[in-house]
This record gives sequence, structure tokens and C-alpha cells, in this order.
Amino acid sequence: MTTPAAPVTPAVRARVAALTPEELPAYLYDLAALRAHAATVRAALPERVELHYAAKANPEPALLTALADHVDGYEISSGGELAHVRGVLPDAALAFGGPGKTVTEMATALRIGVHRWHVESVSELHQLAALATELRPTTPVDILLRVNLPVAGDALDGVPLAMGGRPTPFGLDPTDVPHCLRLLDTAPFAALRLRGIHAHLASGLDAPAQLALAEQIVSWAGTLAERFGRSFEEVNLGGGMAVDYADPSARFDWAAYGSGLARLLASHPGLRLRIEPGRALTAYCGWYATEVLDVKRSHGEEFAVVRGGTHHLRTPATRGHSQPFSVLPVAQWAHPWDRPGTAGGPVTLCGQLCTPKDALAQRAAVAELRAGDRVAFALAGAYAWNISHHEFLMHPRPGFHFLS
Repeated sequence: MTTPAAPVTPAVRARVAALTPEELPAYLYDLAALRAHAATVRAALPERVELHYAAKANPEPALLTALADHVDGYEISSGGELAHVRGVLPDAALAFGGPGKTVTEMATALRIGVHRWHVESVSELHQLAALATELRPTTPVDILLRVNLPVAGDALDGVPLAMGGRPTPFGLDPTDVPHCLRLLDTAPFAALRLRGIHAHLASGLDAPAQLALAEQIVSWAGTLAERFGRSFEEVNLGGGMAVDYADPSARFDWAAYGSGLARLLASHPGLRLRIEPGRALTAYCGWYATEVLDVKRSHGEEFAVVRGGTHHLRTPATRGHSQPFSVLPVAQWAHPWDRPGTAGGPVTLCGQLCTPKDALAQRAAVAELRAGDRVAFALAGAYAWNISHHEFLMHPRPGFHFLS
């Protein structure tokens, strides 16, 4: 297996070199690179497309703040994320999504105020209406009905993560939507205002696939609105823009996607679209840097053991891929015995956990890798530290460095 090298920005490379071994592993975030990427994404989108950042991808305050000038708001999916993002950015527009919202979370969100609610079930619609009637918020509670839409053809075949188009716990079954629309026309639901439809169906799609899905979602919403004599102002397409861990240089084509959305909007005057990328915004700004502790051979294969592991960077284990990386050689070797190493590969980079699943990169080709060298794993700016099983074996937590 070939694990592609991932270039390290000069600022990150310099900081990694300056850290002592005891300061590793560490996460390093290039905030200037993040702001530049977000500005490029924003510039590619037409005027009637709102850009929300899915905070679940990486809720670090410095990243949330760096994105503030480039996004229209933030999508949160729990009471904890609500309190966290509101604490970092008190005036930010928030959209509250996710299944299984608790009564306490919903009541808190109503008191604080969120920009949009993504309603996931008939029961949730009832609960939200009851709470809104009881708490009497000062403005109408704006909602989108999240629907698990049927998808035509093979649009979702082979996607890394399907959120809809098949049986899942996410969103309303299409057959429940007419019932919801009828409920919203009755007095007990007067505190709620329906804005439109939400349909996040998959993650890991390239621009053509995203556009094909967008056309299906908008068409379905339009047919529904016509059938029930309604006019939807908004359609939320969700996120899921592809990040290619096998080829870090292959980025989602935001220019093509923006142009396609502009063509779609041209035939739907008055409609606004919203997208909610997470990984595709922040993945590229983060690195997980560590030190090689040992290099050994086992049954004919080479293994490099590094500080840390998948309890810090869980993504490669959960997705079954090799995390792209660059070797940052260190010349010094402080010990009197021979320095273990390997040249040419393949070598598996694994962590310190007592499980064979603690692998960050499998059978990667390297020019040379020695104990004491440093390794910077790229695409670590999303779904990395915040989804990892931190306390397993109780190793020290990594450091965090934010480079502006």
C-alpha cells in the first residue's frame, strides 16, 4: 500500500522542529491556511447559498473564530456544542440539528435562541411545539424538516458514509412529511414557522455527485411544496464534501460546485440554499506531529512505533485508511547503541496502544525512517482529537498549537 506524502507548511514544520520530545505528540493548526481556504470556498459560492460550518468536525475555539468572517453560521448537534459555540461566538447564527435531542437541550436552545431547527421526527416536532408554546420565545421558531429522501439510481453507491437514501436513524421518512405539514397548520404548532427542507444524505462525495444530489433534493422539495400549496424559502443540502485521504492534493472542486449551484438557483427564483461542510473546511489546516520511538521487524514486516496513536487520531482506524504523512528527519541520536530504522519500506506506523488496531498508516513506502525522527500526519484538522478515545491506557494528552 502506498501512503502519499503530505506537504507540511513552513510554519508547521518550524514549530514541530522546535518542540522537545516531551512536547510530542502535538496537534498543530495553521490558522492562516484555514482562513485562506475558507475564503476560497466562500468566494466560489453564489449569493443565495449560505455557508454554515458543522462544528462537530472540530470545535476548537481558535478554529471557530478563524472561520467567523467566512461563514454565515454554525451547525451544532447537541446541548454541549450549543453552549460551547455560543460561549466562543455569542452573536453567531446557529442551526440545531441531529437526532435524539433531549427536552433539556431543546428548552435551553429555545431560551438562548437558535437561527434554525432541523426537525428529525414527528415526535420531535410535537416536543418542540409544546416547549415553544410553554416558553414563548420572542421570535417565531424557524424550522426545516429533515427528510431521509429516496435517492434515484446509484448516487450513493460506494460512498464512505451514507446518512440517508436507505434505512437510517436520521430524518423523517418521506411518508411522515405530509402528516408534519398538516400538523403545522394547526393551532398547537402556531409557534413554529416552516422555512423548508433539510436533506443531508451522504459524506465523501465529489462535486459532480454533490450537484446531482442537490438537483434531486431541490426537485423533491419543489414537488412537495406544489402538492401541498406551500412555498419553501430554503433547502439545506447538508455537507459531506469529499476529503481524499489517499490523495491529499485532490481537493473538492468548489468552483465547479458553486457554478452548478448557481445554475440550479437560476431556475428557482426566490429559493435559498444552505450547505454545512465540516471536514472539507478544516481537515487541511491540521497536523498531528509525533516522534518515532522504535523501528522493528516482525515476521518479515517493518513496524515503526510512534508516541501517541489512534487514541489521539482515531480517524484512520474508524475509516480503515492510512493517514497521509511526511517524515521530518532528525539527525541526532543520543544513545550508544545502533539507531533502528528502515529504508524504502513498506513500514506500518503504529502507536503505543496494546492493540494491533492502533495503526496510523499501513505498509507505507518511505525513503528512510529512523527512531528519533518526527512524523507529521496531515488532514488532521477534522474528526481527529475530538472523536478519539482519549483515556485508553491513560497516555499523556497531546499539545495544541495554533499558528496564525
